[in-house]
Amino acid sequence: MFGSSGLDFLVVNRGSRINAVGTSTQPIIFTSRQNVEGTATDTSQGQWGGIVVLGRAPISDCLSGATGGSANCQQQVEGVTNAFYGGAQAAESSGSLQYLQVRYSGFELAPGNELNGITLAGVGSGTTIDHIQVHNSSDDGIEWFGGRSNAKYLVFTGEDDDNLDTDLGYKGFIQFVIAVQRAGGQSGDAIIEADSNGNEDAQPRQNTRLANFTFIHRSTLAASVNAILLRGGTDYTLVNGIVTSPRNCLDVDGATTVQAADPAKDELGPPVARSVVFSCANPYTDDGNVAVSSIQAFFEAAGTNNRPTFTSSLTNVFVNGANETGVPAFDAATLGSFFTTTNYIGAVRDANDTWYRGWTCDSGTASFGSNASCTSIPAL
Repeated sequence: MFGSSGLDFLVVNRGSRINAVGTSTQPIIFTSRQNVEGTATDTSQGQWGGIVVLGRAPISDCLSGATGGSANCQQQVEGVTNAFYGGAQAAESSGSLQYLQVRYSGFELAPGNELNGITLAGVGSGTTIDHIQVHNSSDDGIEWFGGRSNAKYLVFTGEDDDNLDTDLGYKGFIQFVIAVQRAGGQSGDAIIEADSNGNEDAQPRQNTRLANFTFIHRSTLAASVNAILLRGGTDYTLVNGIVTSPRNCLDVDGATTVQAADPAKDELGPPVARSVVFSCANPYTDDGNVAVSSIQAFFEAAGTNNRPTFTSSLTNVFVNGANETGVPAFDAATLGSFFTTTNYIGAVRDANDTWYRGWTCDSGTASFGSNASCTSIPAL
């Protein structure tokens, strides 16, 4: 499938299902006309809209004063008119997205109103999401607006904004994530942005659990100083992760993100990190919100196996080297049955771990040993 302009995008409305299921050798490719015609380059982006999936799972911010998480709590999706999401069906299925690429997507319809590579809005846990690559989106790679969907085996290459953006009360599990920004430092924002859209006390509160990730943050743009940005109104768990950056690894904004647990407000307390290593110029930063000492307190707590000042030995951009292999792994399966237990940190154990090969496209951001260059369409 291809789109010819930023106003071309695929919307899966509530009550409908998408069945986009490729294979490890024949992935489904959603891309731009320019890519099909052979004129897209390694820096092309925003050439068509992207994929928008809408469901009836709970969200936190509602139209018309409804109660968050209730059946009548709905919201209009960003970038699309007359398309709504939200409800109370946490386990609802919006279909399957498996073994697919989304290339050169994302489009700003108006300031602050953008389409992402993939938008998952109010999507339920019955939806299957795995083996997804988003390449050169002009906005986020995948943005979750609430919902309960889980995902495994995600690859983000060359996004111009965030890679994983979660908000509006999203609760879910995500495992095995490679995120690599374009070389040169002149594109990309955070790898993770998590917030509540300025409504920090909105319920249900976000609770994202992320395991086995490797983040290569390269941006040197003035506004893109943090690899991970956790804003107020979110609970977040990070396990078995590797983060590299020429700047800051982690920034936490908003007192509600680090204060003690408050069950009455669905707050779990400070973020949780286990077996996470930072290879950054600065492990933490305070831009006038939460003090570095408060961030340091939870990240460097006894028994976490976290390394705030770590020397990366990654090979082939994102494959574990000797130093990564030496870090004890946390059993992610103790957090939920969706997670797979691993004996390693990061997304890629070693050179023999090839889950990302065959169905991804290769690019100037990283070497995937893939089925084709992202600038061409393979003959399948």
